[in-house]
Amino acid sequence: MCGPKFCSMRISQDVRDYLAAGMEEKSTQFLELGSSIYVEEPA
Repeated sequence: MCGPKFCSMRISQDVRDYLAAGMEEKSTQFLELGSSIYVEEPA
């Protein structure tokens, strides 16, 4: 359903782009923490 002010395909792509950036950030954080699934909680 597309119109001049709304396009579901565009919204879906925007969500994918947003999530991809978040996953890249989490991937970097995972590598920085030693690539271990279980990490110790900071004191």
